[in-house]
Amino acid sequence: MLDGRTLHSELKKQDTKPDKKAESKSYPERQLAKMLKDQPLTLPETNHNLIIGDSRRMTELADESVHLIVTSPPYPMIEIWDNLFAEMGFNDFAAMHLYLAEVWSECFRILVNGGIACINIGDALRKIDDNFQLYPNHVKVIEHCEALGFTSLPYILWKKPTTRANAFLGSGFIPPNAYVTQDCEFILVFRKGQPREFPPKDLIRYASHYTIPERNTWFTQIWKLPGTRQHIPQIARRVAAFPEEIAYRLIRMFSIIGDTVVDPFLGTGTTMKVARDNHRNSIGYEIDEKLVPVIEDRLSSDDLLKPRHRRKKIQGYHITYQKTNPE
Repeated sequence: MLDGRTLHSELKKQDTKPDKKAESKSYPERQLAKMLKDQPLTLPETNHNLIIGDSRRMTELADESVHLIVTSPPYPMIEIWDNLFAEMGFNDFAAMHLYLAEVWSECFRILVNGGIACINIGDALRKIDDNFQLYPNHVKVIEHCEALGFTSLPYILWKKPTTRANAFLGSGFIPPNAYVTQDCEFILVFRKGQPREFPPKDLIRYASHYTIPERNTWFTQIWKLPGTRQHIPQIARRVAAFPEEIAYRLIRMFSIIGDTVVDPFLGTGTTMKVARDNHRNSIGYEIDEKLVPVIEDRLSSDDLLKPRHRRKKIQGYHITYQKTNPE
């Protein structure tokens, strides 16, 4: 059985020899083997465009031109993003979500009918004016996305293992003033319109299949994965901890080879790198120009030991600067 991470390289071999273990494979795997006997599979070349600008106006992208959104935006009411929201003129919980809602509106516009948006966001716990409370970011994102016309699909709970001694909040072992540990984030999943349609026995779609173990792991509601703390020395702020494994799963689950994946809050470039590695086109928006070398290092990870001026050109990569930003 082909593992998902080696699937594409194995397909290039066009191996059509009989498989004695065919009965243990899924229907897509068995069907793909038959199809490859009659028609070759050519994996498409892909393009990857980094756009330095504000994703509230993705004017570079046409209506219904994108197949999948994978992103982790700044979380409202989390201290490390206070300055970013303040610079945009948004200083309270509701206003911060109005800012994000402008981005979700653009995501709805650029998605094809049946396109999927995956939004990773965590809730916030914060004390304001002596009142300690939960700020349910995931609820606000659902409200705004459904108001735009998105259909909510079952979400994923990303449970982060923690061994911190101070993980428990409040009065410890004495009731009733302790608080439940906040150790899950939400990966919200939305669809625009009805499910995508494909021609019968579409070769590219079958070549994009996942294995039985992958399906059984990925399509459960709780993912136990460690976060990735990323302190980037080139910049003052800390960027979101979004591990490659999450981007990898979502891209494999909700797109096919040759699709276009957009991340409106690209950060250090994780979504773009994973899309490229899995033969999808990618577009990433990032407002912080200081992250450009970090993103390019991520995309040229095979050459990181070489000086920047001696590295190979990143295949299919382009960088664009927005002419104007939203007011």
